[in-house]
Amino acid sequence: MRVAILAHEKFPDRAKTALGVLRYADYDAAAVLDRESAGDRVSDYVPDVQDAPIVEGMADLEADDLDALLIGIAPIGGDFDESWREDVRTALEYGCDVISGLHYFLEDDEEFAALAAENDCDLWDVRKPSDDLTVADGVAGDVDAEVILTVGTDCSVGKMTVSMELARDAREAGYDAAVIPTGQTGIMIEGWGNPIDRVVSDFTAGAVEEMIVEKGDEYDYLFVEGQGSIVHPAYSAVTCGILHGAMPDKLVLCHVAGREAIHGYESFPLPPIESYVDLYEDLSAPVSEAPVVAGAINTAHLEDEGARQAVDEYADDLGAPATDVIRYDTDDLLEALLE
Repeated sequence: MRVAILAHEKFPDRAKTALGVLRYADYDAAAVLDRESAGDRVSDYVPDVQDAPIVEGMADLEADDLDALLIGIAPIGGDFDESWREDVRTALEYGCDVISGLHYFLEDDEEFAALAAENDCDLWDVRKPSDDLTVADGVAGDVDAEVILTVGTDCSVGKMTVSMELARDAREAGYDAAVIPTGQTGIMIEGWGNPIDRVVSDFTAGAVEEMIVEKGDEYDYLFVEGQGSIVHPAYSAVTCGILHGAMPDKLVLCHVAGREAIHGYESFPLPPIESYVDLYEDLSAPVSEAPVVAGAINTAHLEDEGARQAVDEYADDLGAPATDVIRYDTDDLLEALLE
């Protein structure tokens, strides 16, 4: 599928969905839409993902060259920005499907629904959960696969990226591994999954368990994409739901180098790294004895010397192997996780 990716005024730093799709999905990227960077290329900003031109809007692209428009931004709250309406409208008039990971459902927008019907287009609201979800039965721990969950010191620390990188590297090393996608970006990449942050609270653990049970006997290792953080004042509930629903065997703690406060909630400082280990392990223990056996740290904003120092300090704080999964190899982590 050939797609345009909407990332207005956010690419690349605040367009993690766009970056995830460019890095891991099978889509062929025709262009990224970003009014502020129009005329540049993706490779001018991020060299290790699929390259594409950056254009001002859908009107700069040819209808015959596209299959879909993908909204590559996941703002806090998941709202639809009205400045995007013209691009979505143009995409539908071109006959393109529209893929969205927002909490605002495009199929409930009267204008978009009418245009989609008129032009035979699909509106895929990735964050719209299935109607048949139920409470958990507490059986995820019974599957044959080893379940590995990424957890975080905060939201937006790279849990999806770490899950994707570890699963990919495990497969390349000859292991039978899969990703369990729980967020909009992971679902777009994998083409399936449950959007856990949109699920009714009572069904959160059940939605994760359902995916574990579905894939648990097909693979030897399942890498579950974590969400939020157990200390987050807004998103801790989804973190706990995933932790208990997955009943993991091992945990990977993800962090951003130098971050000292909750992103978007800066009055809440991050606890010491060591306390996260106790928090996650103690919370998991009643349903699954899952130790933190490895760490992943995002050092994208640091120079090489500072990045290596940050990795080493993080490993010392954890008392476990750690790495930046984009910057360095994952051999030490896989050794700890797949032994």
